[in-house]
Amino acid sequence: MTGEEIMRQFLPSSPFPGHLGIRLVDMGPGSATLGLPFAEALVTAGTTVHGGAVASLIDTAGMVAAWSGGEVPDRLRGSTVGLTVSYLAPADGEDLEASATVLRRGRSIVHVDVDVRTASGTAVAKGLVTYKLG
Repeated sequence: MTGEEIMRQFLPSSPFPGHLGIRLVDMGPGSATLGLPFAEALVTAGTTVHGGAVASLIDTAGMVAAWSGGEVPDRLRGSTVGLTVSYLAPADGEDLEASATVLRRGRSIVHVDVDVRTASGTAVAKGLVTYKLG
């Protein structure tokens, strides 16, 4: 089984991303695009999406990109070991899309760059995810 196949099975059944409404848009070797539809339940005030929902989108996109395109470890385990988020602008009342790209892949540690934009193209956050496979 490939990392892409593992993620295509795992993501739709994972409770927390499912609760937020995160969905897979596209995936390729070392990259992933995930969407987060706007929902009132994700709002912090007014129509601004809570930063925690944005951070969760970044974390999840990083995980999917880390699994895609690399060797599948013997132990099907993984975890985020580092997450940095810079918020650039409010995510105000729009669907979001996170584009994740592997920057460097080691034996078990993968560094992933993630950009989050609104449906209209506004950059709202930049993330760096360090993910451990196996």
